[in-house]
Amino acid sequence: MADTLLDIRNLRIEATVYAPGEKPRNAVIVDDVSLSLERGKVMGLIGESGAGKSTIGLAALSYGRGGIRLTGGEVLLNGRQIRGASSATLRSLRGKEVTYVAQSAAAAFNPAKKLMEQVIEATLHHGVLSQAEAEARAVELFRTLSLPDPENFGKRYPHQVSGGQLQRAMTAMALCPKPDLVIFDEPTTALDVTTQIDVLAAIKTAIAETGVAALYITHDLAVVAQVSDEIMVLRSGKMVEHGSVQQIIEAPREDYTRALVSVRQIDHAEKAPAAEPLLRAENVTARYGAMSKDVLSNVSVELYAGQTLALVGESGSGKSTMARVITGLLPPRAGEITFDGKPLPRALKDRSRDELRELQMIYQMADVAMNPRQTVATIIGRPLEFYFGLRGRARDERVQELLDAIELGQGFADRYPAELSGGQKQRVCIARALAAKPKMIICDEVTSALDPLVADGILKLLLDLQAREGVAYLFITHDIATVRAIADSIAVMYQGRVQRYGTKTEVLAPPFDDYTDLLLSSVPEMEIGWLERVLSSRKMASAGN
Repeated sequence: MADTLLDIRNLRIEATVYAPGEKPRNAVIVDDVSLSLERGKVMGLIGESGAGKSTIGLAALSYGRGGIRLTGGEVLLNGRQIRGASSATLRSLRGKEVTYVAQSAAAAFNPAKKLMEQVIEATLHHGVLSQAEAEARAVELFRTLSLPDPENFGKRYPHQVSGGQLQRAMTAMALCPKPDLVIFDEPTTALDVTTQIDVLAAIKTAIAETGVAALYITHDLAVVAQVSDEIMVLRSGKMVEHGSVQQIIEAPREDYTRALVSVRQIDHAEKAPAAEPLLRAENVTARYGAMSKDVLSNVSVELYAGQTLALVGESGSGKSTMARVITGLLPPRAGEITFDGKPLPRALKDRSRDELRELQMIYQMADVAMNPRQTVATIIGRPLEFYFGLRGRARDERVQELLDAIELGQGFADRYPAELSGGQKQRVCIARALAAKPKMIICDEVTSALDPLVADGILKLLLDLQAREGVAYLFITHDIATVRAIADSIAVMYQGRVQRYGTKTEVLAPPFDDYTDLLLSSVPEMEIGWLERVLSSRKMASAGN
């Protein structure tokens, strides 16, 4: 059809898989997937990690990364077959007819070059516009994308702008050569909700004003529903369901789609606190090195045994810094922390073995938190040896008990991290923390890198372990849905200070201060038109002020 821009038919994609102790083998990672995208339309590709979303998106450029091969089917762009096209043909269309916005703009930009030079590079390379015309278009896009001081924004280096601004600059780079198609690959996943809504609104505006078609790849159904005309749900390289946004959200046909729609509906009732807090932080103030400004200022919070305190806020609010202070990695300048009724030494080196054992931590990125050369048994067994002197059969039996507790069971002890899924890796990190028999665990964004269904499983596991073990959690997150699911009390942090503090019921009930209101209203909802409604409400509030 004349209006069809991208036509993918019966796509098959394979990769060579290398597993420890096994011969390389071919694996099908996308199997018989077809889609058709009209000019000016947006299709959302959604599914868990490994579903094939990004692989299909890159196939629109006839590109397979990391040894991935397009081995079957057709990829037609503007009516011509590009699967198997010559290198010269592909070079002529990549960056001109079809462009790409990566998940991590920070990793995609060259830190040694100014933004303008990078934003217009592909446009100049393909001869789409002259330098003056390209720079003028870039400034126009900076304005459309609500970037500050658009006339001078391009004179900055990547490190001189925020993460949200850099993501929008990458969107400007993709739109500058006036492409027919843009592939958005998880463009807001790594952003805070307050930043995400700005970037999402900017992307939607830019798509509408330029008339470009787009594939929008994400694992967040609520996000993709705000920008897409239709949605394709993928799982394990196959299409599960395809339909309009309204049909997918309001009347999903498949069980997997229904699970995506209903995710994060955990009902966690607040528990009454014990008489005395397990952890008490009083007027904690801290800064890094020779910085002239404090990153924490007079922070006071309490956490009770068997309960969860959520620290909530955007990047730079001081959440992870508070965790570093509590663990002794950053001694505070002022204030005091007491743990189990006793003052906690400020520096890690001054703490006893029991103090180290009783306060454990689970990190955001399980991939980098484990030694890839050690088996699961070794990873979980190290704290058993260090704190309790367990070795041999006693250690192995305890490792298996912990694997059973995290619902992995038999067969995982001898695996390496590379043989585990993202959710399984995070469960191993939870088991390693539990091995020390701690009284408190700091969970630093432990679900933010996981797909919604996997994250849901991790939250249920943490709640179940808390009920059985009585462990307290300090849960650091910017995800309000996670907070609603797991917290007993909440501290909202902003610019190093506690902005709002109390039980979950108290903090999430109006009236709100301005920042908490902004934070809560920025959480995407599974509702068509949610983005427009929120933006309109903010515009009216701004006009009223």
